[in-house]
Amino acid sequence: MSSIFGILLALLAIGYGMFLKGASLTALVNPAAYLIIFGGTAAAIMIAFPFSEIKKFPILLKIALFEPKQPSKAEQISSFIAFAGIAKREGILALEEMTATLKDPFLKKGYELIIDGYDYEFIEEVLLDEVAAIDKRHKSGALIFTQAGTYAPTLGVLGAVIGLVASLGNLNNVDKLGHSISAAFIATLLGIFSGYVLWHPIANKLKRISKQEQEMKLLMVEGLLAISEGLSPSAIEKKLTVHLSPKERKKFDKTIEDSSYERSA
Repeated sequence: MSSIFGILLALLAIGYGMFLKGASLTALVNPAAYLIIFGGTAAAIMIAFPFSEIKKFPILLKIALFEPKQPSKAEQISSFIAFAGIAKREGILALEEMTATLKDPFLKKGYELIIDGYDYEFIEEVLLDEVAAIDKRHKSGALIFTQAGTYAPTLGVLGAVIGLVASLGNLNNVDKLGHSISAAFIATLLGIFSGYVLWHPIANKLKRISKQEQEMKLLMVEGLLAISEGLSPSAIEKKLTVHLSPKERKKFDKTIEDSSYERSA
């Protein structure tokens, strides 16, 4: 909810700031400014990117505002330890039934490669190529918002110039002149606001989500390769827990101890 809270806080801050400065909030009711900024930004994005990428805009916006929940690293490590134990006791083919229940396509693909008997180097190459492809797709998605954040403030200046040109027609009427100049700078306000409060932060959040997903995918690669090598559950635990922070590792160790105690009891 941090994204939605941040947007609401920004709107409140701008609105209350205008009130404290003595500016009327009714000045924001300016359809021409909204058309120039948001319509112009959309047009610039359409020129810069193919439609195959632009059509992902709503999905990317949803991901940024409502970040999808992913399993934690500790949960994923526990899963690898459990799968390694089964593979040691019953053989690699015993993983086939459990793999069918997996929801993550990347993880499922990795286990299928292991079950099908491909060698270590081939599995590593395929999985790392998949990670690289995911990274490329994510960067292209975030770039749309980065570019929107670049275009919007400049379009705000363009909107201000258009408004000032229109205000020159009201030089003989002081009241209309003041209103026209005020309306002209609303476009600049909207351009800067949308660029630096919406588009750039959303792009940064998508990059952060992408980085977290890549870290998880690389952890998965290590776990899958460890199982393909036939490493023991304890060896896999030592190998993968290096990805946990000290606090996460302490909590993970306690969970392992509790589960071991329950099994012995």
